[in-house]
Amino acid sequence: MQRPAGLLALLLLGALRSAALEPVSVSLAIGAASMLTGYLSSPRFYCAFVECCPPDDHRPDPAALQQALDERLFGQHLAQGVILKALTGFINNPNPKKPLVLSLHGWAGTGKNFVSQIIAEKLYPAGLKSKFVHLFLSTLHFPHEHLVPLYKDQLQKWIRGNVSSCAKSLFIFDEMDKLHPGLIDAIKPFLDYYEQIDGVSYRRAIFIFLSNAGGDLITKVALDFWRNGQEREEIGLKDLEVVLSLGVFNNRNSGLWHSSLIDRNLIDYFVPFLPLEYKHVKMCIRAEMKSRGNPINEEIVNQVADEMTFFPKDEKIYSDKGCKTVQTKLDFYEGPHGPLSPF
Repeated sequence: MQRPAGLLALLLLGALRSAALEPVSVSLAIGAASMLTGYLSSPRFYCAFVECCPPDDHRPDPAALQQALDERLFGQHLAQGVILKALTGFINNPNPKKPLVLSLHGWAGTGKNFVSQIIAEKLYPAGLKSKFVHLFLSTLHFPHEHLVPLYKDQLQKWIRGNVSSCAKSLFIFDEMDKLHPGLIDAIKPFLDYYEQIDGVSYRRAIFIFLSNAGGDLITKVALDFWRNGQEREEIGLKDLEVVLSLGVFNNRNSGLWHSSLIDRNLIDYFVPFLPLEYKHVKMCIRAEMKSRGNPINEEIVNQVADEMTFFPKDEKIYSDKGCKTVQTKLDFYEGPHGPLSPF
């Protein structure tokens, strides 16, 4: 860790010059300068100006995590419950046996990216901008299938280097359903039950996979519950997790097709994100209005929600884009400071 050595030297030199003719004062100045040097070079002072890796005893507030999920994630009782328990249990465990690995599945706009953003914000003050949060986009970082061997090598080096610098690193892999088959297996050693690999422990790291794969399976289960007259909240993790893990394992376009991560049970939770209903879309619209600092206008909420399209064709229960287009549709009716005037 670098220290502001130049500043310390100047302070000490100034103290000595100001007391050059008084031996007693010189001793006092040296003592004061030594104390100041110790304070300025302490991690607490240094980390007030430069982002530092969270210490071992750092424990994010689970109540703050729950509040953020309550305020920004809608219609996802399963995902919220699993993520809150998994993350809280992991960060409070002084000696985890392996990294935490979460695989989030569901259609676009159901909240997967929101959740990864919330987790980053609650673990690091800088959120997704933190130097300890690493986001990989399949189509951007791993676009060419013929370069998979090179990508595997680069990915291993990147993870090894960053965990060496900060054991509590967060890695997010978005667009897993667009990832070339076999590529993700390159990180298998880092997710396994090893105390160390080449002197580096990966047990404090967190890995999150985001994927649209399995969205059809999740929707089928949700639709069956609806058609049987059962409440959405009656859907349990047991109704989806096994179906989901098998589905993505056998889906060549899942990014986890025949993956050793599934075969070796290295993914701790397959987290299903249910398709969103009309009422959930309205919740998203209200939350977006609130985030803009605008009053809630129910007329506009209804107008925006009514412009969304829903499926299946006959029942029209679920939004086919979730809440993904809420921001742009709201821009048509509402500016940054409230409803727009008519032309």
